[in-house]
Amino acid sequence: MKYSANSVWANRDKYDVVVVGAGHAGCEAALACARLGHKTIVFTVSVDSIALMPCNPNIGGSSKGHLVREIDALGGEMGKVIDRTFIQSKMLNKSKGPAVHSLRAQADKNLYSRTMRQVLESEKNLEIKQTEVVKILTEDNKVTGVQTISGGIYSCRAVILCTGTYLKARCIYGDVSTYTGPNGLQAANYLTDSLKELGIVMYRFKTGTPARIDKNTVDFSKMEEQFGDERVVPFSFATDPEDVQIDQVSCWLTYTNKQTHDIIRRNLDRSPLFSGMIEGTGPRYCPSIEDKVVKFADKERHQVFIEPEGLETNEMYIGGMSSSLPEDVQYEMYRTVPGLENVRIVRNAYAIEYDCIDARQLKPSLEFRNVEGLFSGGQFNGSSGYEEAAAQGLIAGINASRKIDNFPPVILDRSEAYIGVLIDDLVTKESHEPYRMMTSRAEYRLLLRQDNADQRLSEKGYEIGLISQERYDKLKLKEKLISDEIKRLEHVTVGTGEAVQKLLEKYKSTPLTSGASIVELIRRPELSYEILKNIDSGRPEFPAELTDEVSEQINIAIKYDGYIRRQKRQVEQFKKLENKKIPDDMDYDKVKSLRLEALQKLKEYRPVSIGQASRISGVSPADISVLLVYLEEFMRTDK
Repeated sequence: MKYSANSVWANRDKYDVVVVGAGHAGCEAALACARLGHKTIVFTVSVDSIALMPCNPNIGGSSKGHLVREIDALGGEMGKVIDRTFIQSKMLNKSKGPAVHSLRAQADKNLYSRTMRQVLESEKNLEIKQTEVVKILTEDNKVTGVQTISGGIYSCRAVILCTGTYLKARCIYGDVSTYTGPNGLQAANYLTDSLKELGIVMYRFKTGTPARIDKNTVDFSKMEEQFGDERVVPFSFATDPEDVQIDQVSCWLTYTNKQTHDIIRRNLDRSPLFSGMIEGTGPRYCPSIEDKVVKFADKERHQVFIEPEGLETNEMYIGGMSSSLPEDVQYEMYRTVPGLENVRIVRNAYAIEYDCIDARQLKPSLEFRNVEGLFSGGQFNGSSGYEEAAAQGLIAGINASRKIDNFPPVILDRSEAYIGVLIDDLVTKESHEPYRMMTSRAEYRLLLRQDNADQRLSEKGYEIGLISQERYDKLKLKEKLISDEIKRLEHVTVGTGEAVQKLLEKYKSTPLTSGASIVELIRRPELSYEILKNIDSGRPEFPAELTDEVSEQINIAIKYDGYIRRQKRQVEQFKKLENKKIPDDMDYDKVKSLRLEALQKLKEYRPVSIGQASRISGVSPADISVLLVYLEEFMRTDK
């Protein structure tokens, strides 16, 4: 498709916000803006791609589940939609501590997309338009609108770029190369040039996806069946837990083997990844099967998960075997996997290259430093994953709205949320590959658990205007119930009676030789608040029936009290540096004794605080000391 720069016409309607792209970032951005009272239009190259899951149709997973619950706590939509459309749900890492527990749900792919689209269509301040945005319009480095491929001019006060993997997208497997977006949908081929004209630095990244196969050609008897949790925990704090207790479908586990790996090695010269045909950088933590075989040559096998794409389709996803090998090699290698000997491929595996930005050009609010009113979120910022995208889209939407209303931006720091870690990493650290969220990236992960996201963030969501009064009141009641019960338990003691000793024996806990408090017993690894209810519930002051999530919070607060207190002290030290703000107009050339590299990096990034400056690669502790001394002198002189 071509467009003429001369056939320009003005759209009669004026908008507060234009969102470019309707993937997971675009949906959250558009909904946030509309719900905050701003007239919003979201553009997509295809309405069939709204909230599309072009790779594995699952939401959550290790650390990503934290992001989804934080999105929900702030008033986003992803958690609510997956609660309505999942077909299997599991809490990962249950054998480990609560800091790394993460929800993961397999979605009905098409139902998720349709449901999210219905949410967008029902929002009164939101319009959906299928067309390609080709140009960002500005005056004096300030956004004034966008131009579409048909020449339409849409005036607005803020633009949020959520283009995902569609900008100049190219899908590749073997010698086949098609200039399309995911699933063969139309690519967006013109916007990149407009962004470069605005001085925006672009990268070329890559991701990939495995083949989709016909369920009728899979022999499940040769695989290990993977079940969902017996008791499902919802993603959204607003979802009634009873509404998600459904009949779940199974997933399946199998493995590659020596024969699989030999076929891949023999055909590496035909892989675009190794032949040089693919130029973009791929995700380190979600490698193709070719990468795995080459980089982990000592491993005799790799896990392969066979997962359904939905209830009304026979397509299944081959998790763990993304590839860009030619079609004939795909057939050959997949058919060596136990259970896939006669498999038929419905959609070939492929790699996809796309344009994205160096996110260091963004403020922590996700607004571009050099273009006022232009915001950015999602994979366009150089990240990977639906959850990372949605989190950024929500924050970009909130801050675009707040800029229009002349409110200060919402910036979550690293001690408040995984979202804060995600955005801080993106805007301060150089990245040459798609960024993926991991629990190890969060310094304060015992405080940033997925189970307490509402207590950490819902008050902020309420203040922003995305959490209702009713939901906020429920949170306050929940917090009171937790606090009151912990205080009560601190004064409840049990003796060495027969009932107590039998309970301790049952759970292989050391018998009591004298009285002990319930709190002391809860702190034993083998015991919990739920277990000890058996010897406590008969008391008249025992509270009325508490929900599972309240009981969980009581148990965690007591059991990990010492660790939590220690981490809170660490956060206090962290906050001291975060609260030392750096003026927007700081003249770093006047700061004597800064090393040249630090001077260059500080002028480029314009950090908002000493804390953020300390995390910039190339800025040393010595440079921070120099900067602190200068700021103290500057503040005294300024006064």
